[in-house]
Amino acid sequence: MKIKVGVLFGGNSVEHEVSVISALQACNSFNKEKYEIIPVYITKSGQMYCGDGIGEITEYSNIPALLKKSQRVILVSENGKLNIMRYPMKKFGENLINTIDVAFPIVHGTNVEDGTLQGYLHTLGVPYVGCDVVSSAVGMDKYVMKAVLKDNDIPVLDCKIVTVKEYTANIAETKAALESKIGYPMIVKPINLGSSVGIKIARNSEELEEAMEYAFQFANKVLVEHAIMNLKEINCSVCGDYEEAEASECEEPVSYDEILTYEEKYSSGGNGKSGMSSLKRKIPAEISLETREEIRTMAVKAFKCLGCSGVSRIDFMIDLDSGKVYLNEINTIPGSLAFYLWEPVGVKYPELLDRMVSLALKRQREEKALTFSFETNILNGASFGGKLGGAKGGKLNG
Repeated sequence: MKIKVGVLFGGNSVEHEVSVISALQACNSFNKEKYEIIPVYITKSGQMYCGDGIGEITEYSNIPALLKKSQRVILVSENGKLNIMRYPMKKFGENLINTIDVAFPIVHGTNVEDGTLQGYLHTLGVPYVGCDVVSSAVGMDKYVMKAVLKDNDIPVLDCKIVTVKEYTANIAETKAALESKIGYPMIVKPINLGSSVGIKIARNSEELEEAMEYAFQFANKVLVEHAIMNLKEINCSVCGDYEEAEASECEEPVSYDEILTYEEKYSSGGNGKSGMSSLKRKIPAEISLETREEIRTMAVKAFKCLGCSGVSRIDFMIDLDSGKVYLNEINTIPGSLAFYLWEPVGVKYPELLDRMVSLALKRQREEKALTFSFETNILNGASFGGKLGGAKGGKLNG
């Protein structure tokens, strides 16, 4: 019997469209003899849809038309599986559309990759692929991620957080503090976004103000770091979990500007279907064998320190002036699931997807062996003294 994998994608994120591309790439790459794939599209307002066209990339050129001919659904937990139910339900006839054995979220950005969707799936009790709630949230928050990595002796750039309230209350004072602590040039980025969205480099006071205002369009907190101008960017993927993990080949993305842009990442192929695999890159990266192994070892260590599972991509920076390697950020659900980094080391995309599903099922087995509740009589005879809703200072009797 085939394993039914529900691929969830889309969601309320600035990386919504990238998620669609990544997910449908994966849907087309599964071993169809082993898996039945059920695409579940999540709109930007959080509604879920299934249907014949949901798995076709060409249909997303007109999403309103696609939704009109698709079926809105809800997920209902039952016996460790997810029932995909028609919504609104019909009074007569069948409302069960399909059943999911394993959920596979292929989502990018805030409100979906940051632990929100993972928490929903965890509450429903279904095995799901990828990082858990905590590692997803930590990986998305660039400051928290840095704090964890620094505590584990993994080199990251020093940074400063600025909130929109703090900045608008006294722009001049905030800028002066950044100039003193960080110094020009600075790089300003939203604290919880990826895909190069909201990022700018500032070389002077005027550019810093522009960069801050731009980043605050996407988040209420921004991260400011010193910008390494003479750098080489290197990316490496890791697959595994807290027990065992291995690193992929390293890549060197090629940018035409100081910052690799959203368009360069996802539109280089010209047809909008290739996702991160369309990016111009050097694989393997043009680095020494010693640096390659340093990065791959650091990637696996960071992956485990952050408690990750499945496949992540970890982005590094090499300061060409000092030769020092810094970990820049982690993508807990990378674009195209970073399959292009695994093929050079002999792991084809279907095998990578198979590994990810196996890791999800392993985690579910381990969690089932844990105790999350115990018998208690604390509610036996409990009372609020006859007053509904309780009273100030009241206590349970029993």
